[in-house]
Amino acid sequence: MKARVLVVDDSVSIRQMVEMTLRSADFDVTLAEDGQHALEVCSNKAFDFVLTDQNMPRMDGLSLIRALRTKQTYQRTPIVMLTTESSDDMKQQGRAAGATGWMVKPFDPNKLIAVLGKLMSR
Repeated sequence: MKARVLVVDDSVSIRQMVEMTLRSADFDVTLAEDGQHALEVCSNKAFDFVLTDQNMPRMDGLSLIRALRTKQTYQRTPIVMLTTESSDDMKQQGRAAGATGWMVKPFDPNKLIAVLGKLMSR
């Protein structure tokens, strides 16, 4: 069975690049354009991984993570921040919110696949 990944980013081009990368590695990919849309999608479908940007309209990535972590289904789901934010303070906020990992854009497609592979083997 393919691992299900929710990709959350307000940039169409980033969503497309991540989708292409993950589909080429045989992941089942669903897209959302911001945190609010992601919560709507998550209410109808469970995911094995969530990749989220930080800076988005309507609901940012940290708020999305906090909201997902309150749901039984997502308490242990790996959530990786894929964002341009790279400060130690922001990473610390991410960990406190419940982020499992952090990758800075622009991303290396092979590294993204490797990170998800490592999380799957946990």
